[in-house]
Amino acid sequence: MTKAALPRSPRPAGATITQLQQQGFAYLLMLPALSIVVVLFGGGLVMAFLQSIGVIGLLSDGRPTLAAYQAVLANPEFFRSLGLSLYIATVSTGLSVLLSLGLALLLRSSGRWASLACQITLPIPHLVGVAGMLLLLSPSGFLARILYHWGWIQSDQDFPLLVNDAGNIGVLLHFLWKEIPFVTLILLAVLRGIDPAYETQARVLGANPWKCFWTVTLPMLKTGILSSSLIVFGFIFASFEVPFLLGSTRPRTLPVLVYRAFTDTDLTRRSEAIALGLILSVISLLIIVFYLWLTSGDRSHPSSSQR
Repeated sequence: MTKAALPRSPRPAGATITQLQQQGFAYLLMLPALSIVVVLFGGGLVMAFLQSIGVIGLLSDGRPTLAAYQAVLANPEFFRSLGLSLYIATVSTGLSVLLSLGLALLLRSSGRWASLACQITLPIPHLVGVAGMLLLLSPSGFLARILYHWGWIQSDQDFPLLVNDAGNIGVLLHFLWKEIPFVTLILLAVLRGIDPAYETQARVLGANPWKCFWTVTLPMLKTGILSSSLIVFGFIFASFEVPFLLGSTRPRTLPVLVYRAFTDTDLTRRSEAIALGLILSVISLLIIVFYLWLTSGDRSHPSSSQR
């Protein structure tokens, strides 16, 4: 026989007012920092948008026009650059998550040294990593010299092109070297926070290791995988220095295309460059919105609150 639920006593109005005052005070403390971000970042976006539509600028006549956006969208190079940026970001993120997931599972029961090892590459700047890739993978680099010393190649011309190549192999290898430890560090922290009793219960009920991972471990890792994927994808998609120094010259990634248009000697292309930058920002914002939609759907699932 079940007990009837007792009616909840109404919350005192004074407590609600106190909570609202505390929340308002917390937002008030954040106001100075938020003001700086809104003024600098928001003001920059507004100024950029006004330049892109021709309201302000060196060659502007003050009349708004969408000619810059029409020129960008009518240029086939824009779509090739967009496709290349999406390709590099998708492949790098997907491989980073898959390899990091396997690495995190292997290091799950290890000591603190695993977490420290994953942090070794984090403070290394990307430009230092680019220099290392050039010294390692270029036709006159360290790897080509070793193959030549062993007699596997007769000259540097026999070494496969891995830098500034059409497949952007050097760019992908750099991002994998940089992002795998970062994603592994996040997934390792999530894995160590999972109660082993869930997996033990699944194994007792007859689940094999693969089914236990697929039905128990992986759903608990979903939030960590999505959050790390968003960070990695967004960073790689908007990265400039790595594709600029290691990537292909034709087509270029979207950030490199923005830089080329902005530094063009033809000042009439300045508004197109700003329009390209704003389109890049909008695409990045859509990626964040898509991630928030995925995570909100996961939180609204009835079983997500019972894990």
